[in-house]
Amino acid sequence: MEKFDDLIKGEKPVLVDFFATWCGPCKAMHPVLEELKDRMGDRIHVIKIDVDGGTNRQLVNALQIQSVPTLVLYKKGDIVWRQSGLMEAAALQAWIEKHL
Repeated sequence: MEKFDDLIKGEKPVLVDFFATWCGPCKAMHPVLEELKDRMGDRIHVIKIDVDGGTNRQLVNALQIQSVPTLVLYKKGDIVWRQSGLMEAAALQAWIEKHL
């Protein structure tokens, strides 16, 4: 958990994808996130957190993640944007750009 806290409090914004391995929309979101990484390069961190992972349960509960995929954008430790469901890479990038 400390590494996560350190990462989200850093200078670079962090997009967290809360997903589940059994989730079809989560699987569809994977190439979108890859495209986003290609588009944005090193301007943002993108990390994935499995909601079913035992070590992640405290974070999932604290953020009240109830559906997957859920995307959460952190900037200097604060949540600046959150949305559940599928998104296209261009739309996702547009939301992120508003918070950079």
